[in-house]
Amino acid sequence: MIGLQWEIIIIAILAAITCAILGVFLVLRKMSMTSDAISHAILPGIAIGFLITGTINSPLLIILAALMGLLTVAMTEAVTSTRLVKEDAATGLVFPALFSIGVILISKYASNIHIDTDSVLLGEIAFAPFDRLVIRGVDIGPKSFWVLGTTILLNLLFVLVFFKELKLSTFDSNLAATFGFMPILLNYMLMGLVSITIVSSFEAVGVILVIALLIAPAATSYLLNDNLKNMITLSVIFGIISALAGYWIARWLDASIAGMMATVSGLIFFLVYLLAPGQGLVASVRRRQRQKLEFAQMTLAMHIYNHSDDSENIEERMKGKLGYHLGWSVSYIEKIVKRSQNSGIITVKDDLISITSKGIGFVEAANMLISSKYHPSFQRLRNEFIIFTGN
Repeated sequence: MIGLQWEIIIIAILAAITCAILGVFLVLRKMSMTSDAISHAILPGIAIGFLITGTINSPLLIILAALMGLLTVAMTEAVTSTRLVKEDAATGLVFPALFSIGVILISKYASNIHIDTDSVLLGEIAFAPFDRLVIRGVDIGPKSFWVLGTTILLNLLFVLVFFKELKLSTFDSNLAATFGFMPILLNYMLMGLVSITIVSSFEAVGVILVIALLIAPAATSYLLNDNLKNMITLSVIFGIISALAGYWIARWLDASIAGMMATVSGLIFFLVYLLAPGQGLVASVRRRQRQKLEFAQMTLAMHIYNHSDDSENIEERMKGKLGYHLGWSVSYIEKIVKRSQNSGIITVKDDLISITSKGIGFVEAANMLISSKYHPSFQRLRNEFIIFTGN
């Protein structure tokens, strides 16, 4: 048998995988907070299931919770369709109402049921291995192994079978409807599985970690890749890393395991948000700075080009006069002229600036860019100047 420590780690990894698979679609569909709404709104389903079966371990609770998740989505869409309130407001109206109904049902008819609010919210994954699945006297492991494993298979099967339909309906629901893919039905199926994922996970790891594992790894992968398959793969990887790192850091600090896993998933997102090579904050700042300098080069090149044949106003091309004509400081002029020389756009001789053949192509392409027309020089210049890449 594996030790208690590794059972906790495996449960965390299984929860991370099952959440990461569907989380990508929530992020891409801009339904991230729907997971939070569902995680609260499923409480009436759990309460009703307990009233029917008399136990909190019945599969009926998962089924009713999933149905309640679908009801949450249906009610939210119904309120939104009136166009009297926006979707976020509709979500804020629906899930507190359903959550309150669940609280009333439990307090009125099931006050003897043991529901630890702190465990539901924060989770106590360290106790999950003690809830064993015993069949005919044989211990076959923690119940969470089997519940989460089954949920993973359901989510994988759904994504594999309906991948094409999910992809098209996620990015263009109108086109999906035209092709007969029934995006509304797919959305309800997706939300039903999200509800099952939440209710099958939160007993072991808590609602907060479930929401974190649904959204944070998917949002992180979205910053790094725009291919759907790669996003799902990266989301799973980031979820597993969050689970592993969160466990060992929590053990080192003697802190909440689930809380630390959620914290690590947030830290990973923050680091990628800052440092992602394409869409990270640092890369975006650098790109804007570079674009600013390249637009200054464009301005200088156009100014020199427009006065190349103007022999009467030759001072327009004098480096020492650019501050007067362009309104730039001396240091900025030095910086832009040097960059332009290094790029081969201009040459400077005895303070007189001349434009090169490459500079002429640069100006012509810039004029086409401003007028939103294609120019053959784009392909040649875009490897050197990001203003021609469309980014």
